[in-house]
Amino acid sequence: MGLQSVTNAVRVLKAFTAVTPEWGVSDLARHLDLGKSSTHRLLATLNEERMVDQNPTTGRYRLGLAMFDLASAVPRQLDLHEAVLAPMSALRNQTGETVQVAVLDGREVVYIERLDAPTTLRMFLEIGRRNSAHCSGTGKAILAFLPKDQLDRLLKDWTLEAKTKFTITNTSMLRKDLNEARRRGYATNRHEAEVGVLSVAAPVRDRSNAVVAALSVAGPAERMSPVERQLAQLTMQTAAVISRRLGYHAN
Repeated sequence: MGLQSVTNAVRVLKAFTAVTPEWGVSDLARHLDLGKSSTHRLLATLNEERMVDQNPTTGRYRLGLAMFDLASAVPRQLDLHEAVLAPMSALRNQTGETVQVAVLDGREVVYIERLDAPTTLRMFLEIGRRNSAHCSGTGKAILAFLPKDQLDRLLKDWTLEAKTKFTITNTSMLRKDLNEARRRGYATNRHEAEVGVLSVAAPVRDRSNAVVAALSVAGPAERMSPVERQLAQLTMQTAAVISRRLGYHAN
């Protein structure tokens, strides 16, 4: 269990967004459902550490310069965003389907970039949303290429939730599916997260050869099933382009 004071400090920092770049103490306290005095103490402490500062004109608080220092410590994610956009756009234009990039966080994937198909009905997850790794194409593409010891730790005591009647809920069956994905170079999700939706996904590697993300093409199964192999080939080719942009060099 985390420290409540740390949790509240993080909540304060996450309240600052492009939409609400500044907060007054009273408004922020109401927004977070915290006491005004507690909110003021949190802001004062964060101000001392330069995580926030106070606008001398309005008296309201905003993110401080120390946040920029922290941002510079995560170049991999910034590099990934820069590396994926042009190849993703080309793949979306080639396939006419929705293209997504996700990263693994525990036993879930987080979608960090997405380009919708021109004819999408908004059936897919928004950027920043999560999905279970065991029933998503991107999740299985990452899991399939993890080091064995890391995969074993994730699979141990993992209760595989059934999202549909097609979801793999048995660990042995999931291992078999991941072995097949590793053999052919791409993973599939056939109705496993949402009935009627199919996706193919390939791993993205960085300069250290680590799998840092996965790229997928997703769309209605009735449209994608007849051309699954062609879509998978394009997805793998595009994932390889992104990997090279991240500094990966195949042996």
